[in-house]
Amino acid sequence: MKRKTVLALALALSMGLSLAACGESGSTAESTGETAASETSESETAEAAEETTEEAAESDDANESINVYIGGTIFDESMDPVKGFMSYGYSFVNEALLEVNPDSEYVGRLADSWEISDDALTYTFKLKEGIRFSDGSDFTAEDVVFTYQQVMENQADNENVDLTRLKSVEADGDDTVVFTLKEAYSPFLDTTAMLQIVPSDAYDSESFNTAPIGTGAYTVAQYDANQQIILQVNENYWDGTPDIEQVNIISMDQDTAYSNAVSGQMDVVMVSSTYINEEIPGMTLNKLETMDVRNISLPTLTPQTMSDSQGNEYEVGNAVTSDIAVRHALAIGIDRQQIIDNAFNGEGKPAVNFTDNLVWASTDDYEDNQVSEAVKILEDAGWVDEDEDGIREKDGQTCSFEIIAPGSDEDRYKLAAALAENAKDLGIEITVRNESWDVAVEEENKTPIVWGWGQFSPTVIYQTYDSEMFLEAQYANVTGYSNEECDAAIDRAFAATSQEDAIAAWKEAQAIGDSEYPYLYLVNIEHSYFVNDNLDISLDTQIPHPHGHGSPVICNLKDWTLN
Repeated sequence: MKRKTVLALALALSMGLSLAACGESGSTAESTGETAASETSESETAEAAEETTEEAAESDDANESINVYIGGTIFDESMDPVKGFMSYGYSFVNEALLEVNPDSEYVGRLADSWEISDDALTYTFKLKEGIRFSDGSDFTAEDVVFTYQQVMENQADNENVDLTRLKSVEADGDDTVVFTLKEAYSPFLDTTAMLQIVPSDAYDSESFNTAPIGTGAYTVAQYDANQQIILQVNENYWDGTPDIEQVNIISMDQDTAYSNAVSGQMDVVMVSSTYINEEIPGMTLNKLETMDVRNISLPTLTPQTMSDSQGNEYEVGNAVTSDIAVRHALAIGIDRQQIIDNAFNGEGKPAVNFTDNLVWASTDDYEDNQVSEAVKILEDAGWVDEDEDGIREKDGQTCSFEIIAPGSDEDRYKLAAALAENAKDLGIEITVRNESWDVAVEEENKTPIVWGWGQFSPTVIYQTYDSEMFLEAQYANVTGYSNEECDAAIDRAFAATSQEDAIAAWKEAQAIGDSEYPYLYLVNIEHSYFVNDNLDISLDTQIPHPHGHGSPVICNLKDWTLN
C-alpha cells in the first residue's frame, strides 16, 4: 500500500520548527527562533520583558517561585495538545501515553504497559490507575480516545502528530485503549509519545489555547501572549508534589535575559554560544547533551523549472551543488572542529550525520579535514583554478554559491560564515545571506540553507531523503534527492513489524542517502543555560534535548528543586 505523506510539521519538528521541522512557521518544526515576540520592536520587547521580570521578582518567595527564559518557541499560538503544542516527547501541563527517558528509550507515562500485535496493526495500552486531571476529574481510556479522535477529525490543525494511518481508537473499559492501524507503521510508538491527552468532558478548543487542563505537574495560572506564562503546581498531580510552587516563563530577547540574569532577576537563562565564556555571579553554566544537529542542504538537481502534483511551478536546482564532486569534497574536506571553534567558541561536537543517542541513527563516521583528497575530487571532476584567483571554475561556472541563514538565529549565520571561511581552502566560494524564513522557504529548493533538526522519531529520514516528498511539502526533501534504493529502504522501515527490522531499514536508508551528500552535516550543538546555584535542574533526569530552541530544558520540570 502506498504510504501517505507525513505532515510538514513533523519535518519542522525535526528540523527546527516546534517539534518538528523547520523553524519556519513558528509552529513546530524548525522553530526558527522567529517567535511571535519578534513581531514587536526590540525596544518594546525589552521594556515589556523587564517590567514582567521585575513584577515576578517582587512577588517572589525565594522558596516558591523561579523566573526562567528558555527562548520564544514555547509562546506558540496555542498551548492545546490537540493543535500540536509541545510535541517533543515530554510535557509539564498535559502528558502523553509514553515519554522518553534519559537513555532515549520510551517508557510509560500515562500508560502502565503496552503490547503490539504480530502484524503490527494493533497497539494495546493498559493505563495507569488513580490519575486525575487538574480539574479533579478522573483520567480514563475515554480521554485517550477523545484526544486521538479530535486530532483525526482536525488533522489539518495539528502538523506535529500524523494520525493519517490510524484506522480507529477504542476504549476497552476504563483502563485499556486499543489502536488499530490501516497499515503497519513502525513509528506509531513515537506518535503515542508526542500526543498529550486532554479531558473529554472539559475540552474546549478556544480556552485550551491559553489554559489547557492536563494531568501534568503544573497548570497554567496565567498566559500573557508574548510576555509570560505563569505555571503553578497541579494540586491533583499523581506523581509526587513538585518542589517549586510557581515557574514564571518570561518572553524577552536573549540580551535582555542575560542582563536580567546578571542583575539577579533570573534563575534559568538559555544562551547562545556568544555567552558561553561569560560568568554570572551566583549562576553556573550548564551545557546539556542534545540530538540537535545543524546542517546545510545542498540541492542535488541542476537549475530547472519543475511542477508539483498540484501543478504549481518552482525554480529548483543549483549549478554548483548539483555536482556530487562539490558535495563530496565539502563533506570530507572541511574542518568541522575549526568551524565549531570559530562559530561557537568550541561549543558542540563535529557531526557528519545524525547523533549516536538515537537507536535508529546511522552514525558511521568518516574523517574530515582531508583537504588534499577533497582537492583531488574537485580537480578530477573538472573544477580547477585556472586564473589562480582562489576560486575554482568548470565550463565557465565558478565554484561559488550562496547559503541562507534564516530567521533571527545568530548562531546559524555564524556557522555558515565559518563554513565559508573554511571552504576557501578547497577553492570554493560561499556567500552567506541572512533572510526571513519566508524567503528561505521560497528558495529552499535552489539555495543551500542552514537547518537545525533533532527528534526521537525516525520520520525525519522520510522527510529529508524520500523522493516522494520533493515539492510536496514545505521543508521536505528540499535538495531534490532521489534514489530508488533509498526509497525502498524507507518503505521497508515503515512497514516493518519489529523494532529491529525497522531500525535496520532506517539505517540502510541513511547510508544510501549519506553516500550522495545531499546534506552537509556540521555540528551536534549543545544547549547552554545559566542556572542559579540554588536551583537544581536535575541533570540526571534530563533527556537528550530534541530541537526546540531552548525549551527542552523543562522536560523534567517536575524534578527541579530549590536549595
